[in-house]
Amino acid sequence: MERIESKHNRALLNQFRSYLKLEKGLADNTLESYTNDLVQFFEDMDRPVENATIDHIVNHLVYLQEIGLAFTSIARKRSTIVSFYKFLAEEDVPLSFHIESIPPIKSPKRLPEVLSKEEILEYLDALPLETPLQLRNKAMLELMYATGLRISEVIGASVHDVIWESHVLRVTGKGNKQRIVPIAGESLKYLELYVNKYRFRLKREKQTDVLFLNRSGKGLSRMGVWKILREEAKKLGFAWWEKLHPHIIRHSFATHLLEGGANLRTVQLLLGHVSINTTQIYTNIDMQHIIEQHRLYHPRG
Repeated sequence: MERIESKHNRALLNQFRSYLKLEKGLADNTLESYTNDLVQFFEDMDRPVENATIDHIVNHLVYLQEIGLAFTSIARKRSTIVSFYKFLAEEDVPLSFHIESIPPIKSPKRLPEVLSKEEILEYLDALPLETPLQLRNKAMLELMYATGLRISEVIGASVHDVIWESHVLRVTGKGNKQRIVPIAGESLKYLELYVNKYRFRLKREKQTDVLFLNRSGKGLSRMGVWKILREEAKKLGFAWWEKLHPHIIRHSFATHLLEGGANLRTVQLLLGHVSINTTQIYTNIDMQHIIEQHRLYHPRG
């Protein structure tokens, strides 16, 4: 049976469609694009639309980025959401946020940002290890750098995905495609410590197989992982804490492998890219590293 909030949201969507068609004169194919964008947003949010917060909208846009949607498509979907909420405001539907506070979509740089090997190792080595939450953070961040997981793969990981005897993780990526990635020994050590000695303290007797739990015993959200990354770096005094996000850990993983001599095909498989063309961008980063090293060490550099 369709949920009450789903019917409610659909009714508001139909009103918005009528407004776009009758007053704005939009074509049918444009209306369908608006409809698809909003239905996707409704499903991700899973509540009456007027109860949405800025975090719900940001989480949705972050999710679209995580599944690999192009910048232009994400920007269009944001525009659709903004237009919809402007319509609701004009119809005197009470909202819990100001429309102007919906963050803009910034055009991505040609190459993804990365941390140097020294920066990321200094960060990981400095993480505190005194409480169950701190051990969880250490195990999770070590695993992210050891495997190059997408944030959706991190929060979706199960304790049963770790194959301890083989030192590997079974990852379910985009389109439910599975891959196997090795876990570096140092990272595996902290993961084993967290699972065997600290995870049960967070689990609070709840029946869940989710690997990384929050203080309530539930799985972490995308925004939760993002906040952990930044807050830990800020507490530790790293100047670059504001730019830190899960993508940077993934990009750093790929870049450091290539700088260390790994071939592109290997990195493609580890990242779970369907096409090697997607992985190709990291060769540009690697070339920048080569150029910098040449200038630094060559007599004519």
